[in-house]
Amino acid sequence: MAAERGKRLSLYTKDYVVFDLETTGLSPEADEMIEISGIRVREGKAAEEFSTLVNPGRPIPYAASRVNGITDRMVRKAPDLRDALGRFLAFIGEDVLVGHNIHTFDMLFLYNGAARALKRAVPNDYVDTLYLAKSCLPGLYRYRLTDLAAHFGIDTQGAHRALKDCDMNRQCYECMGRILESRTQSMGEMLRGAGPAQRRKAARTVAGPW
Repeated sequence: MAAERGKRLSLYTKDYVVFDLETTGLSPEADEMIEISGIRVREGKAAEEFSTLVNPGRPIPYAASRVNGITDRMVRKAPDLRDALGRFLAFIGEDVLVGHNIHTFDMLFLYNGAARALKRAVPNDYVDTLYLAKSCLPGLYRYRLTDLAAHFGIDTQGAHRALKDCDMNRQCYECMGRILESRTQSMGEMLRGAGPAQRRKAARTVAGPW
């Protein structure tokens, strides 16, 4: 199913679903999702929310609960992965997905969970805001989601719960979208009258090397 996976994009789009997962650990193969949240965005504005806890069918490690605050008691009556993930994939449809550090974490959990529980692929293209931030904010000391939020003056209270992280990242992505738009406009002004080769080179540098 790897061939049916979407591509990582380095751009801003006005219509997307920003999402976040909370899990029992760091391994997509050995660990489980325990919370799935997403916000559908249209024309840059939050339009609809999705959020559910997930019963992993096993105890949640103490180390995971310390980070996200999710306990065994909270997920006891939650839907299993097949139900929860099936509803989430219906929610995202064919939208571009946006998330922070999803290229090496959340997307791998989605791919593994969808293949295992639903026997299907997740073909959506996606934007990882970690890579985008390194292009838009090259001088930042660290690139955690909370670091980006602090840089843009966005409230970080409640971080590490999936829906709160979604909203934080949505706001960060919109801020970076404005940076990219400004960069594109500046480049356009510089290249008025430039030849095709110069224009192609400029197009490759607008979103940086990430």
